[in-house]
Amino acid sequence: MDLCSIASGSSGNCIYVGSTNTHVLVDAGLSGKRTESGLNSIDRTLKEMDAILITHEHSDHIKGLGVLARKYELPIYATAGTIKAIRQTNQVGTIPEGLFQEIQPDETFRVGDLNVLPFSISHDAAQPVGYRLECENKSIGIATDLGQYSDYTVEKLKHLDALLLEANHDVNMLQVGSYPYYLKRRILSAEGHLSNENAGRLLSRLLHERLKAVFLGHLSLENNYDKLAYETVCQEVDSGENPYRARDFYIQVAKREQVSERITV
Repeated sequence: MDLCSIASGSSGNCIYVGSTNTHVLVDAGLSGKRTESGLNSIDRTLKEMDAILITHEHSDHIKGLGVLARKYELPIYATAGTIKAIRQTNQVGTIPEGLFQEIQPDETFRVGDLNVLPFSISHDAAQPVGYRLECENKSIGIATDLGQYSDYTVEKLKHLDALLLEANHDVNMLQVGSYPYYLKRRILSAEGHLSNENAGRLLSRLLHERLKAVFLGHLSLENNYDKLAYETVCQEVDSGENPYRARDFYIQVAKREQVSERITV
């Protein structure tokens, strides 16, 4: 299985996950041109995609959805709440009838040879989910836009081979920054975004010897930066109650404007 972040951040999100025979996008928050260019850089094309999995309806996750769906007739997998919210927005235009495929949290579905498990996440959207994708004995997790995590979250992300995990903001930068009070309160809430510290604490509970790679994603442009996110997460891992150290693992930041390395597990 392969994992590659085409882009991850508050301005747009699109993640590629694939096996030898099946290729999917998780979210479509970029223009068609930029998505195609990103895929081309890892020797893939939009014509090869088998589906788009949507986490939730916020603009940075769906603004390219209408164009991709109409041009390539890609099935769109999303929860009932997310589908309803997408249909009510004017951002994506008309989605052709029959492309939406309704899914349920905690119920596995198949796309080609991929088994996909959506799991509920805490975020201020209609019915948001993260995804665990498996093929044969390999598994990849996508977990962004988490206001908080719980034992349930940990259970869904156990024993992964690769993970893209949100490290959205530094709490101090957010608190002293220029955002209005209501927005700071939203981001810090249980339905907001995961801080660097909490990302590190969650990761500490997920580490195991087979975990090959971790991407830290969805970094805030205003309230975070790559080095700070990386160092804070590593510090939390090193001080956590686990037998591992951050240097034992491949941990990288998924860039806002650059395609990440393609990880094969």
